Amino acid sequence: MKKIMILADATCDLDEELCKSADVRLIPGHIRMPNGTDVTGMPGWDGGTAEAFYAALKQAPNDYSTSPANVREFEQAFTDLVLAGCDVLLLTISSGISGAYDFARQARQNVLKTYPEADIRVVDSLRFGPGVGLMTLHAAALRDQGKSLNEIEKYLEENKNRYHQAGWLDDLSFVAKKGRLTHAKAFFGTLAGVKPIGEFDYNGLTTVIGKVKGAKTAYAALLNYIEKTIEAPETQTIFIAQTNRRKEAEEYRRLIEERFHPKEIYVKDVYPLCGINIGPGLMAAYYVGKPISHGLEQERRILEDYLNGGENA
Repeated sequence: MKKIMILADATCDLDEELCKSADVRLIPGHIRMPNGTDVTGMPGWDGGTAEAFYAALKQAPNDYSTSPANVREFEQAFTDLVLAGCDVLLLTISSGISGAYDFARQARQNVLKTYPEADIRVVDSLRFGPGVGLMTLHAAALRDQGKSLNEIEKYLEENKNRYHQAGWLDDLSFVAKKGRLTHAKAFFGTLAGVKPIGEFDYNGLTTVIGKVKGAKTAYAALLNYIEKTIEAPETQTIFIAQTNRRKEAEEYRRLIEERFHPKEIYVKDVYPLCGINIGPGLMAAYYVGKPISHGLEQERRILEDYLNGGENA
């Protein structure tokens, strides 16, 4: 029986230690720096700090850009593993915000022309950052349990819509500058103390499902939201992602641990490959729960009812 190698593109933000412990590999992306040079995009700070990076990014957001691995680079990664006798499953960042999935599918077809006996699967996560990271770790766990490539792919396709994001982004105007949100919606992110609450949607994007005034109220609303949407939290690994909001993220971790007692919980940096398009101010939890509704109607209602003191409070 061939070994199954789990791959993810580097936007999953899994650091080297997690990749090693789970036996997964990452495919780098590309970052264009303000000085015009291209550097490899992988999780890490290359000797710098998150604080310094996000301070520089805030000053000149349009001087940084990112791109995924190209077709040739995906081909090389697939070919190396096929020649090593492996079956391959790759998770990519959401096709709603990147061309990585299409490039990987094209690369798969090219490799199969040369190696028709190869078994390569490509899954569009419809998620980004730690959302993809969690899916990648779960795929590796299923492999280690002895699940087949078909079973792992089937699980991911059937359950990707259960991967939630529950958090805020302080300044939506930054995301708007990157073309990820309309300026009209971004207005809410410029009001002092307003916390726009975001969740993944069916198109593989983050959608604002409501806005909350003040961090204390936002934490309480988020804990209620997680309670209404999570399943079996005591069995889960939860990621809390932050872009230069570590203090807030550590408080969120404390509150989640006290309320839900997850198996594991990590506060994680969002590295440049994703962070360039998010900007400073993200603080969000990622976990598995109930299927997300079309149009996020149910998710909006949970938040609205809590804020209005309704039945979901």
